[in-house]
Amino acid sequence: MAQAVEEWYKQMPIITRSYLTAAVVTTIGCSLEIISPYHLYLNPKLVVKQYQFWRLITNFLYFRKMDLDFMFHMFFLARYCKLLEENSFRGRTADFFYMLLFGASVLTGIVLVGGMIPYLAASFAKIIFLSNSLTFMMVYVWSKQNPFIHMSFLGLFTFTAAYLPWVLLGFSVLVGASAWVDLLGMIAGHAYYFLEDVYPQMTGRRPLKTPSFIKAMFADEAVVVARPANVRFAPPADELHGD
Repeated sequence: MAQAVEEWYKQMPIITRSYLTAAVVTTIGCSLEIISPYHLYLNPKLVVKQYQFWRLITNFLYFRKMDLDFMFHMFFLARYCKLLEENSFRGRTADFFYMLLFGASVLTGIVLVGGMIPYLAASFAKIIFLSNSLTFMMVYVWSKQNPFIHMSFLGLFTFTAAYLPWVLLGFSVLVGASAWVDLLGMIAGHAYYFLEDVYPQMTGRRPLKTPSFIKAMFADEAVVVARPANVRFAPPADELHGD
């Protein structure tokens, strides 16, 4: 059993494995009181005035207490993050990382702006961890890119993947969870889907092109080797990479 789990873990693509590991370690550390959630949550005042920039990252790693809701989100993270990275973003790790960075930025921006709007500030002030929202964003993007896949919810009824975010949103409401968290993930996911898949088809422009410095961080991105003018043929690939 342990060997099977180890093999499953090792076969995960790099971004999924790294995010899942960081989330589990952070949540377990908080449950064992090794780490304090008060040092992790999103607090704009502490970020700006005391330069605690790590909060912009750590608030996406803590999934609250280890209960059934935690297990659900770990399942969603392991499943849909992996599906996206291995299929839609296969061979494009940098693009996948940029998608997560975009989603995290949109979610943070929504919370910061919402906290300055009268009558809504109190509601947004309660959103201090955005890990669930980022996970929900991945579910939303996957459902948009695979809308015709047939799915079943707990064996009760079947539906196509296009309705998966709405089914999960309804389930969250039924179990008493905050719908705001899921809705924020859907907003961020739709923003990415529109700018990456819809807008380029409408205009021919791609506003979310991955920056070159992010591409340089990942080895699976294609590297273009310029051929000198006085060379008729480029050398074989094995000579470029060495033994």
